[in-house]
Amino acid sequence: MTSVRPSQQMRDLGVVQEGAAILTTPARPFDLPTEQDEAERIVDELFAALNRISQVHPFAKGMGIAAPQIGIGRSAAVVQPPGTAPAIILLNPCITDHADETDEQYEGCLSFFDVRGLASRPLGITVETTGIGGETVASMYDHGLARLIHHEIDHLNGLLYTARMPPGTNPIPVEEYQQTGRAWAYEQK
Repeated sequence: MTSVRPSQQMRDLGVVQEGAAILTTPARPFDLPTEQDEAERIVDELFAALNRISQVHPFAKGMGIAAPQIGIGRSAAVVQPPGTAPAIILLNPCITDHADETDEQYEGCLSFFDVRGLASRPLGITVETTGIGGETVASMYDHGLARLIHHEIDHLNGLLYTARMPPGTNPIPVEEYQQTGRAWAYEQK
């Protein structure tokens, strides 16, 4: 019996795969509140995709998906933190500040799910988003949640996590990755 590769499984669930131009093209921002209906429709589609994906794969570190990953070139993403915390909706997100301190952790991506890569990211970020009514909202995130949100914002800017990997390194096959099912580790201060 042949098992289905993780990338094929994601493709079958409607996730655009690496090599598609939409993944390396910056997403178009929303004009809110004018485009409120469009933004709400896309957010609904993102939640539906997250639901489909979570039915077939557990995500101990949380998960996220950006509109380009479902074939929509708009600046919207949804992040589901680990555990029971509510999902975070990102419309027109922009990182306005980040911690000087960074760390490297392995990341995966639904758009090339056969591998994991060691990516460097700041330990804390401040993100401005646009609320559905057009208001600007600023939020601060740290550690694993900062990593998840930064990863999705990169997608909206046309970047994949491989751009954050140290020069000369490559992703490793998922079969070699030893941290599946465990949360990212951060030192307690």
